[in-house]
Amino acid sequence: MRHNRVGEQKLFKLFGHFSFIFLLLNVSLQAESFEKFQTTQAKLYVQYQDQSDAAFHNYLKKEWYSYTSQIPQSFYKKSKPENLAPTVAKKIKSVGPEAHIVVKKKQIQKFSSPEIKENAMQVAYFGASLGFSNIESIKSAKFYPLNQKGVSVFFTLLASSPYEELLDELRATKKRLRLNDWGMYLLIQKLSQSYYRGLDEARLLTWFLFNKLGYDVKVGLASKHIVLLFYSQKSIYNTPYYIFASKKYYALGDYAKKTKKRVYTYKKNYPNAKKAFDLALPVLPILPKSREKKTLSFVENAKEYTCSFHFNKNIIAFMQTYPQADYATYFHAPLEDETYNDIAKDLKEYLDGKKMSTALNFVLHFVQKAFHYQVDEKQFGREKVMFSQETLYYDKSDCEDRAILFSYLVKKLFHIKIIGVQYKDHMTTALYIPMDGDSVKKGSRKYIIADPSYINANIGLSMKKYKKVQPERFITIN
Repeated sequence: MRHNRVGEQKLFKLFGHFSFIFLLLNVSLQAESFEKFQTTQAKLYVQYQDQSDAAFHNYLKKEWYSYTSQIPQSFYKKSKPENLAPTVAKKIKSVGPEAHIVVKKKQIQKFSSPEIKENAMQVAYFGASLGFSNIESIKSAKFYPLNQKGVSVFFTLLASSPYEELLDELRATKKRLRLNDWGMYLLIQKLSQSYYRGLDEARLLTWFLFNKLGYDVKVGLASKHIVLLFYSQKSIYNTPYYIFASKKYYALGDYAKKTKKRVYTYKKNYPNAKKAFDLALPVLPILPKSREKKTLSFVENAKEYTCSFHFNKNIIAFMQTYPQADYATYFHAPLEDETYNDIAKDLKEYLDGKKMSTALNFVLHFVQKAFHYQVDEKQFGREKVMFSQETLYYDKSDCEDRAILFSYLVKKLFHIKIIGVQYKDHMTTALYIPMDGDSVKKGSRKYIIADPSYINANIGLSMKKYKKVQPERFITIN
């Protein structure tokens, strides 16, 4: 036992010597690291690419404020009906000029694979493989400590890096792929996640790049994690938002989350970052082809009719990512050119030479009967407004999806003025045409109801429960 104690004493003594030596080495290394850190920090201030970044870095170190998210907005005041009873089919009075559908041949823009440089940061983007500069100084940035100071340090590291290469590549990709703001959000998000494994670092890079591209985007802290807040002039539904100086900033990363969240953030914007984030989709992105075909059929006057069309599955995948934008976004978004041309050719065969009332009614019945009615909560587990392209792709849809598709077809095929008509729990459309029937008044004009969800209903027939109800609002369609 005595021998063991002597051995232990010698061991502890020896360990003490090692500990002391280790401590000296550690202090020396820390001093060296701190000296390197100070040198690096000094260089960072000299190497700012933009002189305004030094001032913004100092501003980020000042007091941050606490904000609580607002309750996400909903489309409807009441739940949409889960079942809609059809009406009795009746023949419509044949009136108006003859329909002549013109199918214009448009040159369909094809995706061309960009050249990817050696050692590039590769990003998979809806069937495309894209390459971006692999910048070591950006890759080495870390969000630490997990607080306000960590944000300002991270900003400094990015602001002193050669980030302009990435910005130029992002601008070029945006133009080449015809990306809207949502397309850019997805692209920058994917790029940032390629740079970092950590979600917080990826969000900080996303914030930095959007600010440098001129967008009004803030970064906040919630439970030591990063939250991105995008300023939007238009409502983004089912998404928590925060109000700064009467402006709404949406937490897109918390889409479809109902819980309130408190964030700490700053008040001022990044210099010259004033652009509002806009979900409008005036043109579809140019993506690689993943071509598929679908045929829709319906029965009209005891005869079956079919419409076949081709579509790009990558476009569908892109649309599936969308948060709930305002209705105008969906009503104004186009179909793929190939999809529209295919459908227009089939409808032209059925409708050319028919009276306009008959032709319009045929298209209305096509939208009513070619799909099964089902509310979004049952199909997707949440409210999801679909673009026209998605409505054609899915076998089931509800009222606003059909209203959006019908309005697009009427606008393109017949060049007739049409509006969206929203009630507390329902969406339909109305046409500016000289016909009799149930109507709504918008301004000085009377519009005739055409309900794409009321199966067998002709133009001019509204559901009984809405006949004497004032709509909540109208959606103007250009």
